[in-house]
Amino acid sequence: MTDTAAPADSLHRTVLAWYAAHARELPWREPSAGPWAVMVSEFMLQQTPVKRVLPVYQEWMERWPAPADLAAAPSGEAVRAWGRLGYPRRALRLHAAATAITERHGGEVPTDHAELLALPGVGEYTAAAVASFAHRQRHAVLDTNVRRVFARLVDGSEYPPTATTAAERRTANALLPERPETAATWAVAVMELGALVCTARSPECGRCPVADRCAWRLAGSPPYQGPPRKGQTYAGTDRQVRGKLLAVLRAAEQHQLVPQRTLDAVWPDPVQRARALDGLVADGLVEPVGPGVYRLPG
Repeated sequence: MTDTAAPADSLHRTVLAWYAAHARELPWREPSAGPWAVMVSEFMLQQTPVKRVLPVYQEWMERWPAPADLAAAPSGEAVRAWGRLGYPRRALRLHAAATAITERHGGEVPTDHAELLALPGVGEYTAAAVASFAHRQRHAVLDTNVRRVFARLVDGSEYPPTATTAAERRTANALLPERPETAATWAVAVMELGALVCTARSPECGRCPVADRCAWRLAGSPPYQGPPRKGQTYAGTDRQVRGKLLAVLRAAEQHQLVPQRTLDAVWPDPVQRARALDGLVADGLVEPVGPGVYRLPG
């Protein structure tokens, strides 16, 4: 930690007080939200803003309020319900996790961090987030927002490295409160600070509760010096074509077959269209059921 960083206990009090006053009211943060609700939200929120997640999340939880409910449905229905959230393989991974929870854990999201990490589609971040937010355990939760806050506050860098480093994990663990309940609230509070104030493109330092101790701001907000950051280009990419093809298949009724000619109409370039369709099939998002005929899996 740099000399400009405040003692951890003072930092905790400041950020936690800010969170108590400014936290958004979100359904997965309600006291009534169980571990499954938290897990669903964490899958959906990966690389997707809250405002896009909310309507899909609410419909999802009404339809599949428990892991066993989702596990009993065809995986293609999970892809259909995912709608336009993007990165639809997350829907298949969440379905696989629900199936594993149902088969291995009696339909209850496990409390043990190692058991969470062993679930299909659950990586380091998601396991820590569910253990922390749902089970109120003490884990360092490092999402993009948290990493950006720590990069600026502690390291004096505008952005974190492209991939999570051992140094970032050391910083996160060093700043983690000792009491599990406080640590769980701290994790979501720092995440909220990054989402609402210490944003990627337009940080509002005038609203930041820890601006006076931020190493990046005290250094004059120097520009990022690391490797070029990836853009978010979408138009004209294979990802856009995949989305258009999936939209046609999602619009079909369950088990309804979609002919090739219907898919051909969504994109003019036959080579790119075929490549995107082959990718969807390889990822298990689309199922060929005959020559030139497709449907969602299951």
